[in-house]
Amino acid sequence: MWKAINRLRSEGFMIEAGTNKGYMLLEGRDVLTAEAVTAHLHHKVPVYVYDVVDSTNKVAASMAMDRAPHGTTVIADQQTAGRGRRGRSFYSPSTTGLYMSIIVKPTFDISKAVLITAAAAVAISSAINQVSGLHTQIKWVNDIYLDGKKVSGTLTEAVSDFETGEIHRIVTGIGINCSTENFPEGTGRNPGSLGGGIRRSQLAAAVIDHFLDIIDDIESRRFIEEYRSRSMVIGRDILIYRTLDAPGEPARALDIDRDGGLIVERPDGSRETLSTGEITIRMP
Repeated sequence: MWKAINRLRSEGFMIEAGTNKGYMLLEGRDVLTAEAVTAHLHHKVPVYVYDVVDSTNKVAASMAMDRAPHGTTVIADQQTAGRGRRGRSFYSPSTTGLYMSIIVKPTFDISKAVLITAAAAVAISSAINQVSGLHTQIKWVNDIYLDGKKVSGTLTEAVSDFETGEIHRIVTGIGINCSTENFPEGTGRNPGSLGGGIRRSQLAAAVIDHFLDIIDDIESRRFIEEYRSRSMVIGRDILIYRTLDAPGEPARALDIDRDGGLIVERPDGSRETLSTGEITIRMP
């Protein structure tokens, strides 16, 4: 114990020791360490924290190939090649954001894997609210918005067994802009941040706990109701993009189905349920 305490103190944490009272973490630097994250974590899962990686999803995928346990989490203070959906980059400067990937070992029908993206969105939004009191919204499928600006996104990837071709692990990458400013051109539409004042280690632990709580009960789909309540698109006019260069198709978002699909109505009255694949939506 004392070695871990001394390590935390050497990294800038203020820790008070009291006779027969143990240790207390006081306000100090917002330093990401595995010890700081696990101190707030209810789920007992492996947590690895790095100063810099190219992509936490890439590191986690390598661990997944080596049969990393369910819930194993990779966190980085900075990414040099952070990735988003559809090949987009995710701006990941040091000290201002939380970049993490969680490994899931599916115990459910792999056809339900699309639910994981929606589960991650609910977990992120819930964790932000728990740690900061901020109320964020979800833009289908996986983007988190605060006051009209995107503050978080996810990227879920499957890891297959080379010999059998079966999916044996799923890696969900999560990026949250905690206090990031001065976004470079090409970052995306309306990027923003939570505004600072949030301990990333505490936020990371909350995200992991909320996410694994949902995953362990994902077949029940109980989280879908919360997803609906946090949706920023239901009841609004949207544009549907089938591919990156396709024109936007006007529609109205009606509801979220039990599998996380978005039910939309076209101007002619016909309806369609959008899957979580390669479809993007925008709000005019």
